[in-house]
Amino acid sequence: MSNSKLYKGSLSTIILKLLADEGKMYGYEITQKVKQLTQDELQIKEGALYPALHKLEADGLLDIEVKKVDNRLRKYYKLTEKGTQESIGKLAELERYLSTMQALLLPKTKLSS
Repeated sequence: MSNSKLYKGSLSTIILKLLADEGKMYGYEITQKVKQLTQDELQIKEGALYPALHKLEADGLLDIEVKKVDNRLRKYYKLTEKGTQESIGKLAELERYLSTMQALLLPKTKLSS
């Protein structure tokens, strides 16, 4: 699957969904989880992930928690209350979109009476 065009518009939804499911995650962990869940079909690059995370944070959807792990500082991202609500809305929007696309791509055949 082409990584760039199909998932770019859904990247924030993917991030919000993962954080809603997992609670908090750091950047590399997000990329690995996406690879695992999609069996390597989607691979989110750092150049796309971090700008998306920064935008979600600037929009008040994410909080950052910094922890020291193995003598390194690691940023963990988690949803704010606003982020939780946005996640719910984005997932509902994506479900409607997928349903619409299925109706276009797999129309039900009408039986003649």
